[in-house]
Amino acid sequence: MNEAKTPDDHGHAESIHWPSLAAAISAITAVGIAIGLGLPLLSIILEKRGISSTLIGLNSAMAGIAAMIAAPMTTWFAHRFGVATTMLWAVVIATASGMGFYYAENFWYWFPLRLFFHGAITTLFVLSEFWINAAAPPSRRGLVLGIYATVLSIGFAMGPLIFSLTGSEGIVPFLIAGGAILCAAIPIFLARNESPDLGEGSEHHFLRYILLVPTATVAAFVFGAVEAGGLSLFPIYATREGFTETQAALLLTVMGVGNMVFQIPLGMISDRMHDRRPLLAAMAVVGLIGALCLPLLSVSWVLMAITLLFWGGSVSGLYTIGLTHLGSRLKGSDLANANAAFVFCYAMGTVGGPQGIGAAMDVSGNHGFAWAIAGFFALYVLVSLGRLLFRPKQT
Repeated sequence: MNEAKTPDDHGHAESIHWPSLAAAISAITAVGIAIGLGLPLLSIILEKRGISSTLIGLNSAMAGIAAMIAAPMTTWFAHRFGVATTMLWAVVIATASGMGFYYAENFWYWFPLRLFFHGAITTLFVLSEFWINAAAPPSRRGLVLGIYATVLSIGFAMGPLIFSLTGSEGIVPFLIAGGAILCAAIPIFLARNESPDLGEGSEHHFLRYILLVPTATVAAFVFGAVEAGGLSLFPIYATREGFTETQAALLLTVMGVGNMVFQIPLGMISDRMHDRRPLLAAMAVVGLIGALCLPLLSVSWVLMAITLLFWGGSVSGLYTIGLTHLGSRLKGSDLANANAAFVFCYAMGTVGGPQGIGAAMDVSGNHGFAWAIAGFFALYVLVSLGRLLFRPKQT
């Protein structure tokens, strides 16, 4: 298996390795569409069946449990079978389990389906991010990961847009999501000989890397909480505020457009920064302010859309710049394990986010949605400012 091209140590011109980029992007596009379409689709179906917000949040949180199980296993499978082969199997499992939601009438069957579906999606997440981080030239890592995040955001934006067109009835939205995931297998297969070599296995457990770069890993946690909780429960929040199902889906699309537009500029800015932590702290502050403004904006779809456009870019930027910060620190097997730890933290967020936000809505009313999201951002503001104040040098 050939290593993806990386720049040498003698200052030669650095170039982006496009086959590796295409393979990683195909995987993350499938992930984006599957999550962007699947989370609101499944939540609306359960809402129509009379399932409470707390139980919907609990079922959505199974995605995080699946990710926490799959993340540490992913590098083991990749060492044993290769990066590309493991990703191809993940595509098959994600497609099959995703279609299973349509045929499973019993609500409790959705719990094991979530485990298989999101376990496979997590594998694609970890290995595509490792692949692209390994292939990215250090001086252009922010740009490359900005491209990567932009395509992920396109997938997230396409998901709710497809949902607004198909609605929640019938098999069509499930077929579209399954087809998107299957299409990802083509470029992964074509670039299978370009996938990076993991090298020797690391002696350290992947959880060790959580403490090595807490500014990055906590960013992943907060992003996971806001993304999973927001995508799952925002349609319910918006419809209770008086918006139609289509308007709620279009608001998610606008947020996805914000994710898409801002990631490459943010990545390019980060390439000019030796320490990316102030940028991460600034995006968390924007996220906090945006969340606190949501209850005031619910009277106007236009005002809500404008706010979500900028807010979405900041939310997604936490993940992109956090991943860039991580990739600048580690290489090889260490980077693969660090990516697993990064996704593990993201998964912890997807467990806490839907459950916490859903419970807040049940306890505090509909605006509990905004207060809970603001709480997650406030947590990251405290962590990031604490690191800047007490560890001023990047470590």
